[in-house]
Amino acid sequence: MTKVVIITGAGTGMGRLIARSLAQAGHTVYATMRFVEGRNRDKADEARAFASDHKVNLRPLELDVNSDASITQAVQTVLENEGRIDVLVHNAAHLYFGITEAFTPEQILASLNTNTVGTLRVNRGVLPVMRRQGLGLLLWIGSGTSRVVPPFLAPYTAAKAAMDSFADSISYEVARFGIESSILMPGPFMEGTAHFPNAEFPADETVQKEYLARYEDAIARNEQATRALFAEDVTADVQAIADEALRIIDLPHGSRPYRSEVDFSDFGDAPVNAVASVMRERLLQRFGLSDLLHPTNIRSQGE
Repeated sequence: MTKVVIITGAGTGMGRLIARSLAQAGHTVYATMRFVEGRNRDKADEARAFASDHKVNLRPLELDVNSDASITQAVQTVLENEGRIDVLVHNAAHLYFGITEAFTPEQILASLNTNTVGTLRVNRGVLPVMRRQGLGLLLWIGSGTSRVVPPFLAPYTAAKAAMDSFADSISYEVARFGIESSILMPGPFMEGTAHFPNAEFPADETVQKEYLARYEDAIARNEQATRALFAEDVTADVQAIADEALRIIDLPHGSRPYRSEVDFSDFGDAPVNAVASVMRERLLQRFGLSDLLHPTNIRSQGE
């Protein structure tokens, strides 16, 4: 069934590939980004050109996850055009790289604002629609780093871990409205995303330099060390994220995985997820709330 999908942060990287893949599969996709008529106009025009060339429903749309007004307008636009929202893909994110002490509190708050609170703002715009519908899917693009923390990424990994925790809690709260949740956790990808080229560095350069006396070698070879996680015969193609997102969205309601990993590096989050999944189900059963693990399709029941 063709679905109406909103994707945040769809101008580059994973979001861009997810948007294209879903549109080519026949879904109506709103590829949201900031500054559609400004600095990202070229990305919006690129999406329009792709839609025209491939005869698909891929539509760029202004949405800033840090602006309630922007989110409200975007949701209103989608509803006016389509009358419903079936899937929300939480993809927008911003990477930070450096020594944690050298990041200012304002930088940490900015990371949390974009990577964590931004998802809650968008939820507050979209969830009322899905609750009225009695059906929907929240697809969270998480990160393996929220389970196994690598060095020098603290503002990002902390924010993604917080987002992951919110995703867990929200999954319980929306289940009885017929809304499913799925957390897709990418491993590291060295090419095909805009994360590393657009990464933000610590503002306190004095503190950063003090650490370099002991950690300069580790920081300098971080990229090399990350590349070494991959076997020589393995190609980490970021398109695999888009393929998995499409697979999850196309599965029948009630059969989607709660967590899914796409990792070519043996990063280590998969076994942690496996244990956490068992414990999650055990806890909900002990609370007498095991029904929250399996959202009911309210629409099909005519409620």
